[in-house]
Amino acid sequence: MVSWGLVATVKASEEKVLAWVAHHLSIGAGHLWVYFDDPSDPAHAALQGHPRITATLCDAGYWADKTRHHQHQNRQSRNARDAYLQARTNWLGHIDVDEFIQADRPLGDILGEAPADRPVVKLEPFEAMHDPMLPDDIYTASEFRGALTHDVWRFRMPALGPYKRVIRNGILSHSVGKVLFRTGIKGLSPRLHSVMLHRKRLPAPDWCREARLLHFHAQDRAAWEAALNFRVLRGAYQFNPALAEFLAGATPDEVDAFYRRTQILPMDVSRELQAIGRVVTARLALREKVAGLRAGAFG
Repeated sequence: MVSWGLVATVKASEEKVLAWVAHHLSIGAGHLWVYFDDPSDPAHAALQGHPRITATLCDAGYWADKTRHHQHQNRQSRNARDAYLQARTNWLGHIDVDEFIQADRPLGDILGEAPADRPVVKLEPFEAMHDPMLPDDIYTASEFRGALTHDVWRFRMPALGPYKRVIRNGILSHSVGKVLFRTGIKGLSPRLHSVMLHRKRLPAPDWCREARLLHFHAQDRAAWEAALNFRVLRGAYQFNPALAEFLAGATPDEVDAFYRRTQILPMDVSRELQAIGRVVTARLALREKVAGLRAGAFG
């Protein structure tokens, strides 16, 4: 089977970092490269010594021979390039700590069937929906909505109501997805959502239909509201002017109405979107996986 690994730059609670690690080890990741953006992060100690994890503190020593960029996106790309130079797996992916790969069969088998001349496989993002009835699972969701593209345009009103103009494709965060890329290619350089080869961006392939990216972007309402100002000014929403303008000027009641209408799926809408492949369901059992990791599983 073809081997694969992941790299992430993290700044999250210990249980969220461990959830990301445990899930991907459980589905067959050969190695994980975890870069701690906060050099004093206590979660680093929980991963040290694991044979399938390289845990790196991004402290002054780490940055001594590298440029530490002010923007976190640039630091993420720099860390991904560092991992790429170390990688001994056949494939590597660069994703975030709130993104979880779901595959219909072993990911190594899927990657092993990629044409030899294809250096990149692209995963479509599906955003986690809020469901207050679910028990806490660190990252908690069971339904994930994908983009509402032109071929399913008529579902925008049932799913988004009057807010269809500010999130036209139904995705709050990125809709371009993330990629897995072959290792050992001279001149290849990872970026956030793509790769460069000899300083030229490689064209993105079609979506991989047997695997996807489950993105826990807004399912935790309190966390979403706490991050709202950052996302409008410096994060994902700055690239959607209509959304950024609406949220920047919205009152608390307007933010509440927006969230309830767009991030909670009514049952009838969920069924319709599942039928056309725009909602996928998953039970990740993250607390169970973290307990297994702490007990020595996935060694």
